[in-house]
Amino acid sequence: MKYMLLMQFSESTVDFPRIDAWTPGEIRAHMEFMNDVNKRLADSGEWVDGQGLAMPEAAKIVRAGAGGGAPVVTEGPFPETKEFLAGYWIVDCETPERAVELAAHVSSAPGPGGAPLNMPIEVRQVMSAPSEDL
Repeated sequence: MKYMLLMQFSESTVDFPRIDAWTPGEIRAHMEFMNDVNKRLADSGEWVDGQGLAMPEAAKIVRAGAGGGAPVVTEGPFPETKEFLAGYWIVDCETPERAVELAAHVSSAPGPGGAPLNMPIEVRQVMSAPSEDL
């Protein structure tokens, strides 16, 4: 089964600053941890994909244009948004419990001062396409 592990940050659920406020050493330690997670997933055969995402200020919201017109694009930052998706992994695991185990490990990534972040990681099964019999 494939699962998506979503690293989400919300000002209301974390007690640490955004990564752009960390020291270079703290960022380096965090990235080394994430690189190690990715290598272990690849070595175990559970890696499908994973990426970090740019800060929300670089995001764009796109909606189809009315009546087939040009799309409507809203650019960040979005001050009303208090949470954002920081990155994701897609993993292929034998059990849902293994996906939860991986998410718990990612949640322990080091942050400011080297303390574990205990950040929330959402675990969602990736659904397969419906059968062609439908």
